[in-house]
Amino acid sequence: MRHNLSDVQSLMRDRRSIAPESYSSRKVQREQVEDILRAGIWAATHGMTQPWRFTVFMEESLDVIKEGLPAWYQKWMGDQELNPAKLSKLQKRMETCSCVIGVGMVPDVKGRIAQQDEEWAVAAAVQNMHLMCTAYGLGAKWTTPGFMALDEVRRALLLPEDGKVMGLVYVGYPSGDWPQSHRWPLEYVTRWPGSSGETLPHDQRPKA
Repeated sequence: MRHNLSDVQSLMRDRRSIAPESYSSRKVQREQVEDILRAGIWAATHGMTQPWRFTVFMEESLDVIKEGLPAWYQKWMGDQELNPAKLSKLQKRMETCSCVIGVGMVPDVKGRIAQQDEEWAVAAAVQNMHLMCTAYGLGAKWTTPGFMALDEVRRALLLPEDGKVMGLVYVGYPSGDWPQSHRWPLEYVTRWPGSSGETLPHDQRPKA
């Protein structure tokens, strides 16, 4: 074995999405964020295009996100009726969060790789980042609200015109106990065509 399988499995099973509303006031350190980002850049990347781009908001620059969230939401909704609860949540979201990582994708300049593949690579990077957060005992939450498509958000993340915002990752220390979770048994999501035994289609789902 190249690595301890028990440790690797425990880390993956312990990963959780923890919202910034559940963070304590304990601050995340720059060195931790750098380790988190280094984990991200070791994700799989088709053609070695390495399309991920990160913009770190900490200290004074957190005001960009604090002021931006409600403003972006209101602009995105336009003439539609705003959800007061959601607007209030966005206005208060940064009260205890000390780090937000803007995640972007910049496609290969030669156009060799499909944009969808580049986006999948960024998603893989975010998963690596989540795992590193877990190792540090940090909560993380990747959010991709509709208003991420606004040009204002792309500019706030310092992305070029051909760049795409892939969301925000909030990082912080949980204020309470580490959340529990569960997954469906493997047989509900895995099929082995040609093997012995009955093979059910993938639309079979466990009862709630």
